[in-house]
Amino acid sequence: MSNISTKADEIVQSARGLIIAGGYNSFSFADISAQVGIRKASIHHHFPTKADLVRIVVARYRQEARQGLAGADANIADPVARLRAYTGFWETCIRDNSAPFCICAMLAAELPVLPADVAVEVRGHFRDLSGWLAAVMEKGAAEGRLVLPRPAAEEALSFMATVHGAMLSARAYGDPVVFATIVEPLFDRLSLRH
Repeated sequence: MSNISTKADEIVQSARGLIIAGGYNSFSFADISAQVGIRKASIHHHFPTKADLVRIVVARYRQEARQGLAGADANIADPVARLRAYTGFWETCIRDNSAPFCICAMLAAELPVLPADVAVEVRGHFRDLSGWLAAVMEKGAAEGRLVLPRPAAEEALSFMATVHGAMLSARAYGDPVVFATIVEPLFDRLSLRH
């Protein structure tokens, strides 16, 4: 996505923040126009439709997430530490309000009304993430670091759903501590104490 112009990048960043705040249907090009300081027609020049813009936002988000997960794989040998790095990333983002909610989790709630191209990207993110979690859990089980009560793919779905639910709960309670309160028992359940 490095070929996106600086102004287009500002538009993408604005849309990203608006999606995190309220989802797909919570904003318009007029909101972005006010934030970025350009006319709506200029936004349409870069992104003909809102669906085009949001698809780019989610595609970029997926790319960043894949890079982050690959970085964890490359830099953290211990599978338990990888899972903790993943939940720790979200705990920090929620606590400092830098990215208090997963864009794809927010958009997943709107899947029935999302444009098809956007829905494909959102579903792709969940497949990417659950696949990574399952691989980390399989490695952890093979090394004797994790005890998986169910197949790794099922545990990965449960882990992912708990993390996203913890984000939602932290937002609902207006308390970042709620995230860790909900997520920490995942590690106990999978015997991840160390």
